[in-house]
Amino acid sequence: MSKPPISRFPVPKLADLPEDVRTRIEAVQEKSGFIPNVFLVLAHRPDEFRAFMAYHDALMDKPGGLTKAEREMIVVATSAANQCQYCVLAHGAILRIRAKNPLIADQIAVNYRKADLTPRQRAMLEFAMKVSQHSAEVDDADIAAVKAHGWTQDDVWDMAAIAAFFALSNRMANVTGMRPNDEFYKLGR
Repeated sequence: MSKPPISRFPVPKLADLPEDVRTRIEAVQEKSGFIPNVFLVLAHRPDEFRAFMAYHDALMDKPGGLTKAEREMIVVATSAANQCQYCVLAHGAILRIRAKNPLIADQIAVNYRKADLTPRQRAMLEFAMKVSQHSAEVDDADIAAVKAHGWTQDDVWDMAAIAAFFALSNRMANVTGMRPNDEFYKLGR
């Protein structure tokens, strides 16, 4: 049986991509041992690929009050709510690795309220989920509630930005029919 395509849209050949896009993808391949399908699918439009990756990196790779694992927790929880299989599996793998916990991603994806989290992390996810699912209803009380757990104003911004950015990512992954790489299922277990 052949595998279904990784996208409903054209997927460019690596050799046909602009040099900067190809170099970025090859660096990821070198580090992980495979090319995550999101890179190939988004490379269909190189300018949008560059913008997407720049904002991703600005949110996910910077220092701040949220650990890299906590950033991934937000992605997994909100992606599960948005029914984005690709992001749940891909970022679940990253979360397992960053948290050094083979169970946490599945717990959060299924029901973050019952996951093995600290009260502070649970407050973070409650806020991120509200941003993801009901952003028009976010008010000062929501921000005060998350700050009551020791999060700063900058941390709250980061939580909101991650939830909002991955809402875009989830929708594009769903529309394109982006198929998760088989490798993601085994990483961090």
